[in-house]
Amino acid sequence: MLTKDRDDASPHDIAAEPRPQAQGKAEGGRLAVTLSGNWTTRSIGGVDREMRALEEQAGATTVVLDLSGIREMDTAGAWVIKRLAVTQGRKGARIELSGGRQAFDVLLAAVEDAALQEPPPAESRPFGIVPTLEAIGRSVVNAWSEFLLAMHILGATLSGNRRRRGRRINLAPLTMQIDRMGIGAIPVVVLMSTIVGAIVAQQGAFQLRYFGAEIFVVDLVGILVLREMGVLLTAIMIAGRSGSAITAEIGSMKMREEVDALTVIGLNPIGVLVFPRLVALAIIMPLLTIIANIAAIAGAMAIAWVYSGITPEAFFDRMTAAIDESSLLSGLFKAPIMGFIIGIIASVEGMKVGGSAESLGRHVTSSVVKSIFVVIVVDGLFAIFYAAIDF
Repeated sequence: MLTKDRDDASPHDIAAEPRPQAQGKAEGGRLAVTLSGNWTTRSIGGVDREMRALEEQAGATTVVLDLSGIREMDTAGAWVIKRLAVTQGRKGARIELSGGRQAFDVLLAAVEDAALQEPPPAESRPFGIVPTLEAIGRSVVNAWSEFLLAMHILGATLSGNRRRRGRRINLAPLTMQIDRMGIGAIPVVVLMSTIVGAIVAQQGAFQLRYFGAEIFVVDLVGILVLREMGVLLTAIMIAGRSGSAITAEIGSMKMREEVDALTVIGLNPIGVLVFPRLVALAIIMPLLTIIANIAAIAGAMAIAWVYSGITPEAFFDRMTAAIDESSLLSGLFKAPIMGFIIGIIASVEGMKVGGSAESLGRHVTSSVVKSIFVVIVVDGLFAIFYAAIDF
């Protein structure tokens, strides 16, 4: 609210506006403050220091605020003036306003509640054994709660989909999700896998050259890519690309209350929103893993040919002797499980989004970080399991 419309002011006019001024004169127990100029959002920053200095003055029994010199005022200027009056009033001073117009009185009354609010106290983090143990306990409880929520979403996804108008699976949203999260991810998966495969081959050949065993770089690349690196790189890229998208989509629907609308019309929102994404991730992860394996081996083959003189024929001959079916299947077995993990974590974080954009950004970030962390831990557990069963 402005006492005078200045929206069409040119830059020259804005620069020529009278700056706000505050002059205080103390006589005995009386503090007279004369205000002049334009007290608007554009210019109020220039007088804030003087106003705070007047707020800190102590010993005044009466504070007289002369508003006759003010030409324009909006809520920002009114709040600064009201802040001075409230601060001095809390010190026991009596506040008198003079020279104000009716529009000024309306603005000052409108910002009174905001000026009366106490500033929040500065938060301090306690140190010591007890606060540390408390933080660890809270983290464990939160992790358990999130695990229960993830299991609830997984169960509701599988059970809710069966109640959908006689069809167990709706192929339309499933196909759309496969196209968005699978086919759309092929370029970035191929690019990153090719580069990483080439880097591993170059570094491996560089180190093995000292021992005259550069040909063993084929064994290194083949086993590392097929068993670990291909599926892990794919899972990390899908977590950053598709996991964040799932959280953002579900979180945005939660903010706009579209999830509640699905419940109102008799649909299970988890079955409608989560089921197609989980199934799509479980389908595309093995396929993207195969593509990532091919791209990484192709990049390694090119570098081995250029850097070490290992021809593609020699590369293939050595690779067929170095790897077997277990090397390929060990990575493919992990792929759908990692897809489910990424989808569940992303859905959990999406369902936890509140009503603000800050909450959405926080949960999208948390979704990506948690997904990457969990898939790396799961990959390590699979490696231990495979070693235990000699697979």
